[in-house]
Amino acid sequence: MDYKFNTQSIERVGDISPKEFKRKYVKPQKPVVIEHLTRDWEALNLWDFDYFKHIAGEITVPLYDSKPITANYKYNEPQAKMKFGEYIDLLQSEPTDLRLFLFNLIKERPQLQQHINFPSIGLRLFKSLPFLFVGGKGSKVFMHYDIDLANILHVHLYGKKECLIFPPSETKYLYKVPNALKTNDSIDFSNPDFEAFPALKFAKGFRTQLHPGDTLYMPEGYWHYMTYKTPGFSISLRALARRPKHLAEALYNVSMMRLKENIMRKFKGDSWLIYKQKASIKNTHKALNIS
Repeated sequence: MDYKFNTQSIERVGDISPKEFKRKYVKPQKPVVIEHLTRDWEALNLWDFDYFKHIAGEITVPLYDSKPITANYKYNEPQAKMKFGEYIDLLQSEPTDLRLFLFNLIKERPQLQQHINFPSIGLRLFKSLPFLFVGGKGSKVFMHYDIDLANILHVHLYGKKECLIFPPSETKYLYKVPNALKTNDSIDFSNPDFEAFPALKFAKGFRTQLHPGDTLYMPEGYWHYMTYKTPGFSISLRALARRPKHLAEALYNVSMMRLKENIMRKFKGDSWLIYKQKASIKNTHKALNIS
């Protein structure tokens, strides 16, 4: 039987004023796709894989895949490294699970800054942190939320990408792994098994497909799972979490959670990771009285 999540399409708008954006989406922490926010960006017409290969092909980039991590890796340590040009050749020639994740290409090639304009939308965006995300056809970004619980403008610039997102209120249904920002590794969010993970059927989320020029606003602490339908790339613009609870959690994540995780992996090894996977199921079912 084909089980599907209880989702609704993310609302779309063409243009929106900062005042309306803050009132309708930031204050209630509701996602939205803004279709024309970046229509004046030179990057929309200039940036493609050939251009990146030309200006930055020799840069060595960190790459990640969707395989479960082992204790041999520190928190957020990449699974591979490759010349950017070689990686571009790979994802253009065949499907690959390797993704470029949270990479500040503008720091490496400052001239790219001229091709984007930080929008005046009512968020105080960090202008030094325009992170690049790149993936090949069929590659998936595992379900997670960001370490800083930021307000995010996810600007899609090339290809097609499908997004499944859940608000923090649904965390209790998603089998969150302890001391981590992700869900249980055995869950396939493209084809969820509601018999093995029954709490998932109660989760209410949102879904959309992004095309070049679309900007997805993801509020603080939103879970997100991305699937590249074609090779493509996006950049994320970030603003500090506003809610005190989220800001406090972000500070803890950055300072203590990462440190604890690396210590436990060093001394407990894979047994620590196995324990956390089991605990994600046990804790979820106990909290929801699922036997």
